[in-house]
Amino acid sequence: MIYDLIADAYDRINKDIDYSEWADFIEHITELEWRGDAKPELILDLGCGTGSMTLELSHRGYDMTGIDYSPEMLDIARERAEAEGLADRILLLCQDMTEIDLYGTVDIAVSCLDCINHLTEPRDVRKCFSLVHNFLVPDGLFIFDVNGKYKFESLYADECYVIEEEKTFITWQNNYNPKSRICDFYITRFSECGDGRYTRSDEMQRERMYTLKSIRKMLSDTGFELIGAYSDFDMSEGSDANERIYIAARCKK
Repeated sequence: MIYDLIADAYDRINKDIDYSEWADFIEHITELEWRGDAKPELILDLGCGTGSMTLELSHRGYDMTGIDYSPEMLDIARERAEAEGLADRILLLCQDMTEIDLYGTVDIAVSCLDCINHLTEPRDVRKCFSLVHNFLVPDGLFIFDVNGKYKFESLYADECYVIEEEKTFITWQNNYNPKSRICDFYITRFSECGDGRYTRSDEMQRERMYTLKSIRKMLSDTGFELIGAYSDFDMSEGSDANERIYIAARCKK
């Protein structure tokens, strides 16, 4: 799995992501759209990775459940939660997004950094959405993002990227098929052993491009009402022409 391979470098690779601003956006959507009598308390972070958003929202007073399929990413999330004194407010579970099994309902579900694109079959997206719907309270909120058509066709495409970190060298080769809307990522990592030698590890991962129209349809099919699709945290209207689309939906029961 790609995220097992790059788990220890993941946060450095994504150091430019402003999770505080992203959490502000989530809370702004919540302030506008929350219909419960009491303030939301329980949040599910779907595909939580190393826990950056989980920790950010926990610091803001929410009881968090984070799920991820990568044990290595979750190990880092646990270490960070313990180091920040948040271990008692965060439940971390190793689960597939299509096999979510929680201990009860949550008020809000969030998913950051194109986790949904990793579900390369529409039936799996519907299954994921359906499970999120099952574990949300009535009128609960589902806030997530997807990589847009522009990113797949222009930034992913058939490009190759190189990431150089301390004692680590990563090459990232993309291969996008516009007909299938599938992008294959071929990752090669060279890690310094300490004696001048390097070990090589290889992994392949896929993402699928979903149009906003298809996301809207799958949300509707699984019991959600689309609240809005945005191009940025300033609430500008989103479209397939955007690099990333931020989506908010309401669970109807």
